[in-house]
Amino acid sequence: MPLFRRLAAHTSTATAAIVLAGSVAAVGLYAVPEAGPSPAGCAAPLVPGAQHQIAACLGDLTTAGTVASGHTVPADWAGLHPAGAQNPATVPGTQIDGYFPDDSTTNANHGWNHDSQFVIRLPEHWNGGLVVAGTPGNRRQYANDFTISDWVLAQGYAYAATDKGNTGVNFFRDGAAPGDAMLEWHHRVTQLTVAAQAVVAQRYGRLAAHTYMAGVSNGGYLVRWQLENAPWLYDGGVDWEGTLWSDAANPLSSLPTVLANYPDQQSNPDAHAAVVAAGFPAESEPLWAYHAKTYWGLTQGMYRQELDPDYTGDEAVYDYAARPAAVRDAVARIGLTGRIQRPLITIHGTLDALLPIGDSDRYDGMIRDQGRADLHRYYRFEGGNHVDGLYDQHPALLRPLLPCFRSAFTALESWLTAGQLPPANATLPRPASGDPANACALSN
Repeated sequence: MPLFRRLAAHTSTATAAIVLAGSVAAVGLYAVPEAGPSPAGCAAPLVPGAQHQIAACLGDLTTAGTVASGHTVPADWAGLHPAGAQNPATVPGTQIDGYFPDDSTTNANHGWNHDSQFVIRLPEHWNGGLVVAGTPGNRRQYANDFTISDWVLAQGYAYAATDKGNTGVNFFRDGAAPGDAMLEWHHRVTQLTVAAQAVVAQRYGRLAAHTYMAGVSNGGYLVRWQLENAPWLYDGGVDWEGTLWSDAANPLSSLPTVLANYPDQQSNPDAHAAVVAAGFPAESEPLWAYHAKTYWGLTQGMYRQELDPDYTGDEAVYDYAARPAAVRDAVARIGLTGRIQRPLITIHGTLDALLPIGDSDRYDGMIRDQGRADLHRYYRFEGGNHVDGLYDQHPALLRPLLPCFRSAFTALESWLTAGQLPPANATLPRPASGDPANACALSN
């Protein structure tokens, strides 16, 4: 995809040219986007490379305001945070919504039926930084609005997020070859980062001093991938339970075991032991029924159809190790190596019942094998699960990871701006008191 390579190769010169010239037209690399209607008096920078954009000047860019004004879609972020989580509010600024050229149509937000949608938020009181996020699962561009956008906006950061170029349970239909849909995730994050850096430079008259990447689940995977493959765009990132894709460990090698054994696990000790051996500790058993109904089969089916579309058997007996070499080639196309080139903080819950914490243990090992351990901090939180919304149903078992993400982000800031090293890698116990929905320490 030549456009994405050109965007990445010319990031520094393009953004600098925008600052000097004060307009996108001065940079021949980019097409001038089609601008939609904006409220009177709300001038917004043009997003380089966008096909369409609209802008609004808002009294509050956080979900406290955007839910009422219609500038977010609550369904995108439903269930991703505990009910008791407290967020800041009243961050005035400009919101830009739009999309980049794309030929897939899985994202129906705004009635556009057009993929590669994005949102960029520019607070009036800017701290000089930018945070970019890719979305979890198969959700759309507003999926991180409550968990990431609200909080970083209140710190003064500009914020940008993308739908990754394809959404929904049939995202795998995008692209011609196995792995193409997931490869587009990488390209769309890179594309948006370049464009958002240019927008920030236009809006505030100078380049962002720091650009951070953050995300959960598939968004965490994208943090890892970007810091391995496009490090020049970022100063660092926070990976919140990112998906591990490697030949040694990936969802296609763990989920079939769970699907095959869960139906009998209550009556068959061997089946129960197999689910535990797949990476889901016995303590997480109260979460298994929900994940069996909501996540395991759907996730296995989507990933398998993306990476191994020729398989026609039962998902519960899928054997990744026995599949043809072409399947491993597809995984390698989207795989991680551990060769991060910017500081990364990873957080993961010990009771994750979708992406086993053992996969993040392995990724930490991959980073060490690459000689990059000094760039990584890894915090394991006892009682943390993949979906913070489940804390409300299991408060005696779980702890939310949202406040732990915020603590990790603050630690990353101090690491990169003040040279203050984060605490050493640790497994942290579930707090016995306090407010777990709003407080989390990175050290004992």
